[in-house]
Amino acid sequence: MPTIVQATTGDWERYREIRLRALADAPFAFGSTFEQERERPEALWRERLANPGGATFLATDEGRSVGLVSVFFEDVRRAHLVSMWVSPEARREGIGRTLVDMVIDWAARNDAATVELWVTETNRPARELYERCGFAFTGRRQPLPSDPTLDELEMRRPAPR
Repeated sequence: MPTIVQATTGDWERYREIRLRALADAPFAFGSTFEQERERPEALWRERLANPGGATFLATDEGRSVGLVSVFFEDVRRAHLVSMWVSPEARREGIGRTLVDMVIDWAARNDAATVELWVTETNRPARELYERCGFAFTGRRQPLPSDPTLDELEMRRPAPR
């Protein structure tokens, strides 16, 4: 079973590596692109991981990075799940569910009322995972920032109390 840890600034290189793998594997699922992020300096990667209003969780299996997810506060009561990805060779093993559960637990520990996310409309496996995790569609949609020909759908669920 993979190990999941909350990343620290010291994990910036591993975080960068898996984030770039995610962007290369599933460009339709993210608001930024591989090209935009590969040139970002070390300081930016460290800054993302140092955010006191957020957290990033990394999944590793036998030393290989196999998944990631981040969460940050949208405002004082709404946590926002972003950057969810599991490597193709590790999918359907429960890693995605565990990463989402880590976000929900983090949100609850930090007094969020809800956890929200945007998912690309065409990404059926992700939509189904989020529904199994208790998220529901809000009815809001927007163009995907990295590819405005695709739409994202907003989903939300209450954080446990």
